[in-house]
Amino acid sequence: MHRLAYLVSLLPVVAAHGFVSSPPARRPGSAYRATCGEQPFYQQSSDINGNVQGIQQVVGKDMTDACNLWLCKGFVLDDNKDQVQSFSLGQTIDFKVNIAAPHTGYANVSVVKTSTNTVIGEPLIEFDNYASNNGVAANNTAFSVKLPSNLGGSCTTAGDCVLQWFWDAPDINQTYEACVDFTVGSGSGSGTSASPTDPTTTATPTSAPSTSSSSAAAATTTTTSAAAPPTSTEGAAPTTTATPVPNDEGDDEECPVDDDGEEDNDGEDDNADEECPADNGEDDEDGDKCIADDE
Repeated sequence: MHRLAYLVSLLPVVAAHGFVSSPPARRPGSAYRATCGEQPFYQQSSDINGNVQGIQQVVGKDMTDACNLWLCKGFVLDDNKDQVQSFSLGQTIDFKVNIAAPHTGYANVSVVKTSTNTVIGEPLIEFDNYASNNGVAANNTAFSVKLPSNLGGSCTTAGDCVLQWFWDAPDINQTYEACVDFTVGSGSGSGTSASPTDPTTTATPTSAPSTSSSSAAAATTTTTSAAAPPTSTEGAAPTTTATPVPNDEGDDEECPVDDDGEEDNDGEDDNADEECPADNGEDDEDGDKCIADDE
């Protein structure tokens, strides 16, 4: 009986995974490494699809005050200056999202002011049944949003604003973010965004059309604090803001020493994940598989 309980405890924790593949989204680089630390850099470089809570579990003393994991997972413009998109006010922008491992939650895409980590206006698209365990709807992985025509001079300089994709799966306490840097010029447009830049792990799936019946109220972004979501939308609290609660328990899908040896949908073996280099495959006292981190 004890042996059975031990074997059950070794089963991998179910985890969601995902990231925007188009337009090109922020990725980790040397600036992220200097700001958020060595372990977050290696973790996210190994698996770009990982979640915020997993990063929180590997941050060390080398994490600086400038690291804001609740804005674009801490990824910064300095590592992504060549990926800044140029959009027109009112332009329709096509999104593609890689759902490497689904888990039912809610999602949205919003224009976020980076200096305050607040949503400008309302979310551009929302989903209340996103990446369902019962099957990922086609509109969860390929959809379009329309850039507001009333942004004015808010997003004219690179780094001022991002289009942030936000997916939260509350029942497993995992939150995913991806940010597209952009600037806007005068006039309007109806063209689509730049060609895709696929995640290193997988590049096929994408997120949902704006006309989808599954679109509904969902979360937005979080505050500049690494532990709480935003409390305002340009001066007023957004009604759709989600407040992910960091939780160190039940979240170790990012551990490189997974025992299942199976590949996820993006074609990579989870055993190659470097997010938990000190994980020896044994349980710690509270039942978590990672004794040195969590995704």
